[in-house]
Amino acid sequence: MPVDPAEARFPSVPAARGHYESFYLRACHPSERLGVWIRYTVHKRPGKPLTGSVWFTLFDDAADGPVASKVTLQADDVRSGGDTFISLGRSTFGRQAASGSAHSEHTRPDWSLTYESDAPPLTHLPRDWMYRAPIPRTKLTTPSPAATFHGHVDLDGRRIQVDGWRGMVGHNWGSQHAERWVWMHGLDMSETGPSWLDVAIGRVKLGPVTTPWIANGAVWLDGRLHRVGGPAVRGTKIEERSDGCAFSLPGGEVTLSGEVSAPHKDFVAWLYADPDGPEHNALNCSIAQMRVSVHGPRVTRAELSTDHCAAYELGTRATDHGVPVQPFPDG
Repeated sequence: MPVDPAEARFPSVPAARGHYESFYLRACHPSERLGVWIRYTVHKRPGKPLTGSVWFTLFDDAADGPVASKVTLQADDVRSGGDTFISLGRSTFGRQAASGSAHSEHTRPDWSLTYESDAPPLTHLPRDWMYRAPIPRTKLTTPSPAATFHGHVDLDGRRIQVDGWRGMVGHNWGSQHAERWVWMHGLDMSETGPSWLDVAIGRVKLGPVTTPWIANGAVWLDGRLHRVGGPAVRGTKIEERSDGCAFSLPGGEVTLSGEVSAPHKDFVAWLYADPDGPEHNALNCSIAQMRVSVHGPRVTRAELSTDHCAAYELGTRATDHGVPVQPFPDG
């Protein structure tokens, strides 16, 4: 059976199993370094009831740094069904809209957003059976790799109009995070037509062994989807830093090579807990710049770029990255 990229998995997880799941969106202003990253998540430790959390980050280059907030709810407030991917209390996320709030003692964000998808869904793993297998322990899809958002965000008395902002809708779930990961997403990087890039790269711990970097994703260029990476692809190179990375990602018809980066001040850092206990630091900037060369034996070489509408995320066990970690526990 084909994978439904937007199907919530948490309602069918057995009580004895651990699980995490996230539906998320990012949207950036068409011309300014201003954007939001909003996540609706479920976390379940083995044998324990699940909890749900709403995470909010505003990225604003004109400010000293991102503004972030998170609220956590108990199992009775977590639901899914119909055209709604997930509901956490009064915060909902569905196929055409996301609304909600994440009021904490630090800040009080509210949002009401609609979106129209500009691209077909993306399944990152190359085979459907991989979404049913126990490994990889993290599954990733993108219900909308490119979308246009409208609505507004209210933050401590400031109303931000969202009028034609560009963004995406993503979904991931699993029993354990990768040992180390990089996620990159870019939009509107070509003057010749629609383009986007969405790639996750991870190192996976299998017993005492940690794998080399494995990439899974795609680039959309000239009206075609070009996949990159895959478990059998060799030669993936990542030089990751807390403020960006250089990369070379072979696979299929094309190789992607380039860099994504942003100033340290424009990153947010969160605690991400595995269902079985250990934690990572997840560093994210959703108003990053990206430069990418697309080349291969059967494609015309293309140079793609955006000054502010890319996302870069680094997941790491290290804590000496220099980005202040938000004061919200996870799990």
